[in-house]
Amino acid sequence: MSKHSPLSLIERAAQVYDFGAALRAPATAPALEPAQAKTPPAEPKPAPAPEPVRVEAPRPAPAPLAVEEIAEIAAFAPQPFDFAPAGIARIDREALAAKGFVVPGGVPTGLAEEFRLIKRQLLSGISRRVSLPEDKRRTVLICSGQPDEGKSFCAVNLALSLSGEREVEVLLIDGDFSKPDVLATLGIENGPGLVEALSDPAADPEDFVIRTDVQGLSVLPAGRKANNVPELLASDRTREVLAKLVAGNRERIILFDSPPALMASPATVLSAHVGQVLVVVRADRTTEADLRETIGLLSGCDHVGLILNGAGIAVSGRKFGAYDGYGHDQ
Repeated sequence: MSKHSPLSLIERAAQVYDFGAALRAPATAPALEPAQAKTPPAEPKPAPAPEPVRVEAPRPAPAPLAVEEIAEIAAFAPQPFDFAPAGIARIDREALAAKGFVVPGGVPTGLAEEFRLIKRQLLSGISRRVSLPEDKRRTVLICSGQPDEGKSFCAVNLALSLSGEREVEVLLIDGDFSKPDVLATLGIENGPGLVEALSDPAADPEDFVIRTDVQGLSVLPAGRKANNVPELLASDRTREVLAKLVAGNRERIILFDSPPALMASPATVLSAHVGQVLVVVRADRTTEADLRETIGLLSGCDHVGLILNGAGIAVSGRKFGAYDGYGHDQ
C-alpha cells in the first residue's frame, strides 16, 4: 500500500499497540549451514496479543457527613438558607411571617421585642435557680388552661427568640401529644419523637432530635399517638431522657409545648419535671377561675409565671417596633 493510501485497520491498531516490540528485541542468530541456506524461511510466529488495558475501578463515594459535621458547616453558611443540607430541616420563614410569628433574622418588630423581654426573664430564672438539678433547671413548660389561648404560638416564638442568643441552644419539644402542631407551624415534616424515646429504654433520645437551619434551634416531635402517655411521663424514664438531652449540650434549654392543663393531664405530670412553668393567659378570654385552677394543677413546679397574650390595648407606654425605623413597611 502506498504512503498516500489511507491507513488500514491493522496499521491504525499498530499505532496503539506496539506489535513489533518483540521483533526488535536484540538476539544472536546461529550461523546458517550451507544446506540450510536454501531452505525456505519458516513462517513468522504470530505477533503476541496486546495486553489488556487496565481500567481502575471507580473509587467508592465518600462517607456521608455526620450530623455534627453538617451542623458545624451550617453554622458558617449565610442565613437563611436557599436550601438545607442533608440532615438539616429547613424552617419555612415565609409561612412564619404570614402567620404573624417571629421570623429568624428578620426585621425587628414589636412582637420580636416583646419576646426578647420574656426570654430575659426566663434566662434570669434559669441562672438564679442553681440549687435545682441541671436537667430540671434548664427545662421550661409552656402551658395554658384552655385551647386557643396561644400556648403553641408563644412556645414557637419564644424558641425562635432564644435561638438568637449566642450561648444558648434551644430544643423545642412538642408535648401536645393529642394535637401536635409545632412542626407543622415551622414547616417541618413530622416523625418519631418523645413517645418513642420514652417507650424504649435502650433508645437514645438524641436520635429523634431534628436540627434546623436556624442556628441554635432543634425540635423534638411528639411521636406516635399512645394511650399511656401520662404514665410514660410519670416514669423515671422521663427524667432519664431529659437528663440525657441536657447532658449532651450544656448550653441547651428545653421548652415543652404541652396540652391545655384543663383539658389533658400531661401538663400536670410534666410540671414536676421542669424548673419553670409559663402559663399563657388570653386577654378577654381566660377567666380568673380557669387561671386559678390551672396554676393549682401545675403546682408540681414552684416557679410559675404568666404570659399575657392577645392584649388589644397597651397597658403601658411601650411601642416596640416603632423606634428608629423598626416596624416600617410591616
